Amino acid sequence: MKNAKLSPHFWLSEFTTSHTATRRGIDNEPPATAMGNLRQLAVLLEAARVLLGGKPLHISSGYRSPLLNHVVGGALHSAHMDGRAADFTCPEYGTPLEICRRLADAGLPYDKMIQEGTWVHIQIPREGKTPRREVYTAVFGFPSTTYVAGLT
Repeated sequence: MKNAKLSPHFWLSEFTTSHTATRRGIDNEPPATAMGNLRQLAVLLEAARVLLGGKPLHISSGYRSPLLNHVVGGALHSAHMDGRAADFTCPEYGTPLEICRRLADAGLPYDKMIQEGTWVHIQIPREGKTPRREVYTAVFGFPSTTYVAGLT
């Protein structure tokens, strides 16, 4: 299943490969329930790719098993755990802030987008829910990261 093509430009392996999972021996194969979400997420990322001039998107984190999510310090109810979120960059287009500005202006049906400093987090809504199109900026500090509405 690792070589399944989810869309014209995205493969399942791009959403499941994790150096941490490999190093720790964690199974990061998504369950069947996450596969539909990953396909929908790939469709959203295809639309983002078009808006970014057809430049390749580099996914750094997609699906995370609950154990992997815990090990990497992910949010307790992270959308990564059900295949609804991806973290990515598009260096040929610009910075994460420039990417977020372009995507926020385009009306894509995302549920949440976060400018996370060196990458963009984007997620789709739960099945049957309307995309909220929420936009945040991560503010890294001690003792934790906070999220501010909008792009700063």
